[in-house]
Amino acid sequence: MYFSTICHFFYRKTCVTLESFYICNELLLTIKKNIMNKTQLIDAMASKSGLTKADSRKALDAFLESTTDALKKKDRVALIGFGTFQINKRNARIGRNPQTGKEIKIAAKNVVKFKPGSDLSSTVK
Repeated sequence: MYFSTICHFFYRKTCVTLESFYICNELLLTIKKNIMNKTQLIDAMASKSGLTKADSRKALDAFLESTTDALKKKDRVALIGFGTFQINKRNARIGRNPQTGKEIKIAAKNVVKFKPGSDLSSTVK
């Protein structure tokens, strides 16, 4: 989602000439290289743990499914040193349509929050 938004912005707003199109394309490829997708995460898990890629995929899928199930029940998932996943309620509010300026009602909803743990925070500084 984030990558497609960047693509849309650069291609629609900046790439007017062919030269600027190529510059934008190079920039987007650089940004894409810095995003780890699920397959790359599975490969990294397999190489660091000694598990096969199939077992690493099963482990990651089980983690994602278990975390999702816990969050659906509004439970917290705390991984000491890594971080905590939890559900926060976002209240209903009045917003504005940026194109028309007209007021709109935004419904209340639950959102997933992640708070990094101290070990993770100190490692990435």
